[in-house]
Amino acid sequence: MERVKAFLKRKDILFSATRYGVDAMGAMAQGLFASLLIGTIIQTIGQQTGLGFLAEAGGYAMAVAGPAMAASIGWALHAPPLVLFSLIAVGSAANTLGGAGGPLAVYIIAILACECGKLVSRETKVDILVTPAVTVLVGVGAAALCAPAIGRAASLVGSAIMWATELQPFLMGIAVSVLVGVALTLPISSAAICAALGLTGLAGGAAVAGCCAQMVGFAVLSFRENGIGGLVSQGLGTSMLQMPNILKNPRVWLPPTLAAAVTGPIATCVFGLEMNGPAISSGMGTCGLVGPIGVYTGWVESGAAPTGLDWLGLALVCFVLPGVLSWAFGLVLRRLGWIRDGDLTLAA
Repeated sequence: MERVKAFLKRKDILFSATRYGVDAMGAMAQGLFASLLIGTIIQTIGQQTGLGFLAEAGGYAMAVAGPAMAASIGWALHAPPLVLFSLIAVGSAANTLGGAGGPLAVYIIAILACECGKLVSRETKVDILVTPAVTVLVGVGAAALCAPAIGRAASLVGSAIMWATELQPFLMGIAVSVLVGVALTLPISSAAICAALGLTGLAGGAAVAGCCAQMVGFAVLSFRENGIGGLVSQGLGTSMLQMPNILKNPRVWLPPTLAAAVTGPIATCVFGLEMNGPAISSGMGTCGLVGPIGVYTGWVESGAAPTGLDWLGLALVCFVLPGVLSWAFGLVLRRLGWIRDGDLTLAA
């Protein structure tokens, strides 16, 4: 047993929730961002401006989402070069065979293929043949056997959430907004979760509301401590920067979370805000304005001309209400002494 542990340690194979649930999932979201998401944005700009080159460039980026995700996961798992490059084929197979649940299939299968490839890496004199062969055959074989089932399962879960949101927009608006928003601030990837489940439509709109509530909420709530720099880094970057402060005083998480509980049902019941762009956009919030841009690309792709009410709803749900509500809830908690000066100061 000790020999096995020593071998796994030498191969840098660590079975841990942090490596697989945080590092790998976070990297997968970055791979999705660098392919499907940015490709969709560029393509939309090209289509709206009539610039064919941009539309074509966006299409190329979108086409390599599977390989980009798999390679990103391999990077997070410290894959050797031959394993990392072989994961490109694995990602393509898993994403294609996984259908609507392709991102989840890529996530699971890329981890399996990567770790198997690492096991044999540099163990033979013909490493240049053995390592890519094992990585590709394990990955593509697993994709052929499991990806369709994984894809269907992810699609069913996502469809159930979207169906429930259509059926009970108020309650599900609260639940989806709060849960996805909390996931965005935690050191896991809300974007990857939304992409894996294919969370779009009305449920996607609630997810956008929750993510925006966390990011804009923390940015406004902590303005007195962090100023403009904190406003930008949290409002356009990530609310995850507040995790050290949340661990010290969990009560600082209440204002943006309560704001999410309010904006979620407003998004679903009042404005009917839907995410019909890429599912990953549902879990991005105001990071690079990806969430609102995703709603806009959904309008474009559906051929629907947004009304003044649509624009008002987008502005209120994504920017105005998260800031106002979080500030108001925060003011109450500061007066109660639950949040003290300095509790929201970001680390240098």
